[in-house]
Amino acid sequence: MSSPEIAFLSWGQMKVQGCTVTYKDCKVWPGGSRTWDWRETGTEVPPSTVEYLRKQGIDVRVLQTEQAVKEYNALVAQGVRVGGVFHSTC
Repeated sequence: MSSPEIAFLSWGQMKVQGCTVTYKDCKVWPGGSRTWDWRETGTEVPPSTVEYLRKQGIDVRVLQTEQAVKEYNALVAQGVRVGGVFHSTC
């Protein structure tokens, strides 16, 4: 399964390729996407989470949303299976 492209981003709105829902914040992964309720986890990525993922051999990038979408879509265009968590109002 490939990762879906983020087709549109503006303040408070995100569209993911192949999805009819307009998200405010979303999680995307190879084959899907869903709303991200950041109240469940907060908007900061804990250092322990980054460390755990890196120990699993996963490349982690914590970026401002517009830059994160650009990097994510560039990786998708290269055929890389990639996931992300995006907060469109920061």
